[in-house]
Amino acid sequence: WGNETVVTEFILLDFGNGPELDSLLFLMFLSIYFVTITGNSFIVVLVVAHRRLHTPMYFFLANLACLEICSSSNILPRMLLSYVCGDRRLSARGCFTQYYFFGCLAAVECYLLATMSYDRYLAVCQPLHYPSHMGTKLCLQLAAASWLSGFLCNSILTFLLSNLDFCGPNEIDHFFCDSFPMMKLSCSDTRVVGVVTSVVAGVCSLPPFLLTSSSYLYIIVTVVRIPSATGRKKAFSTCSSHLIVVILFYWSIVAVYTLPHRDTQVLPNKVLSVFYTILTPLVNPLIYSLRNKEVKEALQK
Repeated sequence: WGNETVVTEFILLDFGNGPELDSLLFLMFLSIYFVTITGNSFIVVLVVAHRRLHTPMYFFLANLACLEICSSSNILPRMLLSYVCGDRRLSARGCFTQYYFFGCLAAVECYLLATMSYDRYLAVCQPLHYPSHMGTKLCLQLAAASWLSGFLCNSILTFLLSNLDFCGPNEIDHFFCDSFPMMKLSCSDTRVVGVVTSVVAGVCSLPPFLLTSSSYLYIIVTVVRIPSATGRKKAFSTCSSHLIVVILFYWSIVAVYTLPHRDTQVLPNKVLSVFYTILTPLVNPLIYSLRNKEVKEALQK
């Protein structure tokens, strides 16, 4: 290790595209970023401004919209700048910072989606007790717990990752700083970090996923038992939008982090990563605004 070279910056290869595609990708991601920020900001403003939307469901939706704004702003501006300037370098500190916020916001999204599913479970399965169970104090506590838990979960992983030795190649074959692509570049023993990453990822994602799945299982059973078709349609319409978001988010997360991390599967992992880092924040405002009657009525007013 006498000739060890300390890596002070990383190069993100993005999608490995040539210069002829940079302009097209820049316009595409710029459009996505603009629509994401505009749509989610619109939801936040609409929920705050319209008194009819001052309910637990829309309170959590506004939190989710704020989360998607932060998540997109953590990844897309760096990509857009690299396409404009042609410089894909990112300092080591900047890379670890991006990974920290990516992991934190992903964990917060898992907890928020689980909280929203629990809210829908109470609204559909226990409508008479819903106002007393889901009060303002509980909503604030659940939202605060989701944000705090998410930011605490990834702190230890970022600390362990930043203490690895990087002495060889510094090209990350990804479009953002993620744990497994960065560990491939380390010249340290990464077994402990890999195990801790899997454990923390499981703790942050598995319980919220089980809670979300259980909530929707009870919701589906309850909706099926409603005698009238109109009643079933009305009950399911209150949670169908959230169910679509949950399926999109967890499908892409599971597909990426359960595939073996081999070089031959880098491109599929990067493409699937686009779903939960870029497309999910984009479609959230579209799904909730186009499929939600109350949001459309508030917009008209």
